Order: sequence, then structure tokens, then C-alpha cells
Amino acid sequence: MKFTLGWLKEHLDTDASLEEITDKLTALGLELEGVENPAEKFAPFKVTYVESAEKHPDADRLKVCIVDTGSEKLQVVCGAPNAKAGMKGIFAPAGSYVPGTDMVLKKGVIRGQESNGMLVSEREMGLSDEHEGIIELPEDTEIGTAFADIFGMDDPVIDIAVTPNRADCAGVRGIARDLAAGGLGTLKPLDTTPVKGNYKSSVGIKITAKEQCPLFLGRMVKGVKNGQSPTWMQERLKAVGLRPISALVDITNYMSIDLCRPLHVYDVAKLKGDIDVRLSKAGESFEALNDKSYTLSDGMTAIMDESGVLGLGGIVGGVSTGCTEETTDVLIECAYFDPYAIAKTGRALQIESDARYRFERGVDPAFTIKAMEIATRLVMDICGGEASEVVQAGEVPDFTREIDFDPAYTKKLSGMDVAEKRQTEILESLGFTVKAGKVTPPTWRGDVAMDGSNGKADLVEEIIRVEGYDKLEAIPVRSDHAISTSAETLNAKRMRKTRTALAARGLSECVTWSFMPKKLAAYFGSNDNALTLTNPISSDLDQMRPSILGNLIQAAGGNAAKGLGYSYLFEVGPVFTSSKVDGQLSIAAGIRTGSAGPRHWSGAEVHRAIDIYDAKADAFAALEAAGAPTGNLQTARSAPDYFHPGRSATLSLGKNVLAQFGEIHPAILEEMDIKGPVCGFEVFLDNIPAGKTKGPARKLLEMSQFQPVNRDFAFIVDEMLEVDTLVRAIKGVERNLITDVSVFDVYQGKGVEEGKKSVALNVVLQPTKQTLTDAEIESISTKIIDIAASKVGATLRA
Repeated sequence: MKFTLGWLKEHLDTDASLEEITDKLTALGLELEGVENPAEKFAPFKVTYVESAEKHPDADRLKVCIVDTGSEKLQVVCGAPNAKAGMKGIFAPAGSYVPGTDMVLKKGVIRGQESNGMLVSEREMGLSDEHEGIIELPEDTEIGTAFADIFGMDDPVIDIAVTPNRADCAGVRGIARDLAAGGLGTLKPLDTTPVKGNYKSSVGIKITAKEQCPLFLGRMVKGVKNGQSPTWMQERLKAVGLRPISALVDITNYMSIDLCRPLHVYDVAKLKGDIDVRLSKAGESFEALNDKSYTLSDGMTAIMDESGVLGLGGIVGGVSTGCTEETTDVLIECAYFDPYAIAKTGRALQIESDARYRFERGVDPAFTIKAMEIATRLVMDICGGEASEVVQAGEVPDFTREIDFDPAYTKKLSGMDVAEKRQTEILESLGFTVKAGKVTPPTWRGDVAMDGSNGKADLVEEIIRVEGYDKLEAIPVRSDHAISTSAETLNAKRMRKTRTALAARGLSECVTWSFMPKKLAAYFGSNDNALTLTNPISSDLDQMRPSILGNLIQAAGGNAAKGLGYSYLFEVGPVFTSSKVDGQLSIAAGIRTGSAGPRHWSGAEVHRAIDIYDAKADAFAALEAAGAPTGNLQTARSAPDYFHPGRSATLSLGKNVLAQFGEIHPAILEEMDIKGPVCGFEVFLDNIPAGKTKGPARKLLEMSQFQPVNRDFAFIVDEMLEVDTLVRAIKGVERNLITDVSVFDVYQGKGVEEGKKSVALNVVLQPTKQTLTDAEIESISTKIIDIAASKVGATLRA
């Protein structure tokens, strides 16, 4: 939000300096973005006297001028047709920056004649589009006078950041009100005296879409002259970055910034019948004033007449009824539009406008009637004409609400001790009504107690921001006792440790969108269980992600397109479904693409392709870091269908699936235009059971003084048997003695029956009380063979 210091003082009677004002703005929550003093930018440009202007000896359209700057005389080559001896203009010396042409002047030679700067035009100084000749000043203008002083460009421009809830500060008067409440002057009264209407308007107004437009005021002004707006108005608009167009257009822009009250003006001669505010129908279209055409969908707030769509209420007007220099009769529109309807339409059509910016944040509905009077007076003062009576359709929405407030709550919530009388003064200076323990917010503060809350915290915030956050006493937070339990939740702890473990394995952490295209989401989850966004930030991000894998694969594809041959990526974050039970889950997901490492002289093994076992190792590392009992996990071929059906698996405790891993299905990679293979994993952090052990997370290491015994077994099993089933069966034979069972060979071929495979395992027996005898070892071996046979149908290989 930009405004000039002089503009602010039109509403605020203050002797405060610029620095005091900008400091107070930030203290009030209106954060200062910057201050620009145009006088500094235009400092090199000054009034000069042209002593002579002779024809250039080698160019018909150029003149060689001698100019007197007051301190020296310089030669300048000028091509302006109005350059002549005896005139006064604006001189730009060599080395100065010319804003209209975005260039820095250099001393040079033009057709053999030295030129030490230039005489500038209005366009070169950013005053207008006029460039047929140079600026010509009155004869009595003093040589050496600064350009900024002559053209009123010495008013500092203040730029502040306005938070979305403070729609009232999207107008200069709202900012002045806050400063007055903060003790930096007095808010000047606003003249809202009604303008007498001398006749009835020939244009009627009807509201069909009453929910989207509760109130619409219209007023005709006959006999206007739509010329240039006055200099003071043009200077203020240009100072904040708006280009003056015509008096009527400039008035609407001025009212929007000055009073946070967007308006629109129609050329009555171009209207066909009465105005109707209704919801649009799909396919209706219009040419907008921003030089674009828009085709509307159902349910947009459209301003209509008998000819069709005239514009979008509260967003942008149409070319068909726009005002020109020939306009003599106008209809002023001053309406209130529903913020949600404005935001929805503006976002759908991607229209950015000053009107939309203010309406979607919520302008003051009660000010609509007074604003019409102010707008009418401005039109008549600047353009002349005779006003009609006001035509009103609808009523002012009643947003009145009362807040029960106890002044003692301010200290309770903020810790700041503010006297009850002072609290009342602050609230009343901001426009609140305080009476008998009840506080009524003003109509321009739609952000107070409008979110379903009781509003007490909002009032405390208003009081302490005006009183000053710097008055909050700094109190150190101390405790005589150590914190007995961690403030970190179990889920947060798991996420933190998982991130560390995966990063240690060489994966790079990503933070991707929580959304993805609907088509991509369908690959990684059912559309029946999907969360589709009704108002997405982008048309290709219209569904909440059911899996992180899709986003990571897209990221890897982007890396590949930039020449990175392999990607190891992971992300720990939420995924979403429509389930009411587990609609948001915490997931640790990762992928690996390409090779397991860069090419190396030592051999191909280092440069091997990634496979399912890389993903399995990543999944186990994440599970172990998160505290899962990895030794008890069961492996099953029940991974979802976005994994390769023969190269994927799940890790579970009974029916509780803790993780899934494997190669991503080649068909999905082909659809995503990704070169495979891609191996990935997903760990469901919410499914990991909380540890039941009290005390230290791990027991102290107990080393046995007896030598372990290693025995190898080779079993013939069915080729479809999951080896993990055999391993788990053997581990259960003597849990106190068998400390490890590992597979070191799987063989199919000569000597092994077709449909079978040979699995070789190493079993470690670790005695803790005494050395095992041969008989004990043989007894355990026999038990292992028997269990393998009974549990999985395994036979000892001969």
C-alpha cells in the first residue's frame, strides 16, 4: 500500500516528522516496506535558460543549444522542434538517470558536435506520454530551481505491508485513523454531506444475486465534461504508481486508495435498459477494461443490462460502457460485494485489480451510502454536471456484533498492565463502541470476532499494539527444576530421527507440494478416497497427495532432464485421504534412480543399477530410526499396485503394515515419461507401535564369556516360499540361544528339483551360562530341521 506524506496529512492533523510516522506505522503492525523521496531521484534536474539555439551544421532536425544552468554554460544538441533561444526548460546533466527512458546520460558527440546532457520532455521525466517537444516553463521561473519543487515531486512516498485482515488500511484514511489512535495527531473529519438530487435517474437497478451483492447504489450525473483530472490528483496517483487517464477514471482510482472504496462509472448513453446484478451463465463473455476478454462460468457476480455482461461486480468493468472524452452523462456505481464471491471469481479468471484486492478483504458496508455522496461531489467539482437522486437496491448488511470484555483479560492474555480507562480510550479511538462491559467493533473492522471466536483476544491485540509492544516487560523464563519429559511429541521425534537416518544413507531431503495433479494422484491412490480441491492454487495441483512418491519421481525426472544421471531423494511429511479416521498420515518416503554410485575404476559393482534391496535397506533404516521392532517384522508380497508386482513387498507386524518397498511399476514410469528403474519405499510412522520398555531405550550390552557356535544348513523349499518365513521359524526354535539367522545362498539349477530352490543359512548359537556340548548342539540342530519341515515343508539338502 503506497501513499504520500502529503496525502496522509489530508486525513491526519499532525506535526510528527516522517521518521516518527514510519516508526509508529511499524509499531502499530503496519510494517514499513520503504520510503522513497522523489526529490532525491530528481535532484540533478534543474531549470535552465537557453541562451542560443542554432541549426546543427550537419543535421536539419537538430539544434546546437547553449544553456545556462546558473552555475555554468554548456553546449547541448537537441532535436525538439520547440527548442529556441530565450526559453526556459529542464536540463539533465551528463551522469543523471532519466526515468522515462531508463537510461543514464553520457557526455557525447552528435554529428560532430559535443553534447553535455539534454533538455528533457514530459515523457522522459515520467510526467505524461507527451514527447513531441521539451518541457517549456514560464519566463519568470528562476534558473537553478529544482525540477521536483516545480512539479510537486517532493512529497515522500511511504510503502507499507498490509496484512489480509486489515482491509481498512487499504485506504489512506484507515492508516490515518491508526496513527491518530497511536498518538500521532488527530483524525480530520470527513465531509459526507448529502448532495441534493434534482431529478430521478432514468437507469433503474435490480439485484437478483442478493447473497453476492447485498447493496447496490447508482446515481446519474448529467452534463459532465470528462477531461483531465486536476494536477493535485494526478500527482498523487502518479506518486503511487497509477497513470492518470481521465477525470472520471482518476476519481474512481483516487477513492479506492484514499477511502478504500472502489467505484465504477458507466457512460449512460451506452447502457441498454436497467442494470441487473445477477449470477452469470456458462459461456457469457465480455471485453474488460484491462484489454482482455473473459468467458464466464456459472455463478459469477455479473453486472448486466439488456445487451449482456457489462462487467464483473467488484473486480473489473467492461469496455462496452466505458467513459471517454465524449461522455456527457454518467452513472456512478457504489456497491457492496461479498468477499468470498469476489475472491472465487477473481481467482478462477486470474484477474488482479485494485477493486478485487479491497473487496475480497472486506470493505466497510456501512460506508457505501456516504461514499456515494463523496464520489458525487468529486465528480461535480471536477467534471461539473447535475446529480440525480440515488437509486438504491438492497440494504446495508448488518454485521453488528457485541463482545463481552473484561479489561483484566488484557493483562491475563498479554502480560501488559494497561489501565481500564486507557483501554477504553484506545478502543474508542479506533472506532469501537464501549458500553457496560460490551464492545461493538466498527463496521470497517470485519476482522474482529468474525471467525467464530468470542473476539476477546482480538480486542487485547488492538489494545497492546496501540499501547506499544515495546512496553511489554521482558521477563526471563526460568525453572527451578529440569523438564521431566520431552516437549517433543513421539511423532515429531520419529520424523526427526528418520530424516537423520535417511540423510546418513546418502538421500537428499525434498520438500514438495502437498498437492499433485489429479491424473498423477490416481496412479498412487484411489480416486474414491481422494481429496480434490475446489479452489486449487493452480489447475495442475488440484488434488491432495495420497502418496509422496509421485512428487519425488517428478523431482527425479526434473533432475534427469538437467543431466543428473541418478537421484536419491526422500521426504518426511503428510499424505491425505478422505477417510475420517486416518485422513492425514505421517509418511517417510524415498526413491532411488539410476545407479548405486558413480562409475569407478575399481569395477562395475560400484556402478551397479539400483534394485529392490536398496529400497528395502532404506526402509529398514527408517524403521529402525523411528523405533520399530525390525527384528519381528514379517515380509509379504502385498504391496500396492503402483509397485512392480514381482519386485515389491510389505513389512508388517501381524496385520499392521509398517512399510512397503520395491520397484515402481514400469507402466506408471512410462506414463510419467521417466526412465526406469525407480525403486522406492514408504514407511508409515503412525503405524509404528510405541515402545513399552521403561527406563533406557536400550539395555546395556552384555558380552558372553563363551564362544559362539556357527552351524550352516541347506534346505530345499518351494521356489515361491518367502525365505523370511523359514528364517522366522528357525529363530523360534531356541530364542535364548539362537542370536542370528542369516541367508548366505539361494540356488536353483542342476541338482535341485524343478519348482524348488536351495536356501543356505547360517545359524549362530550363543551360550550364556556354559559351553555347549556336542550333544546339545546336535539336539538343537535336530530341532531346527524338524521345525523347518513342519512349518514350511523344508527338507535338508543332501
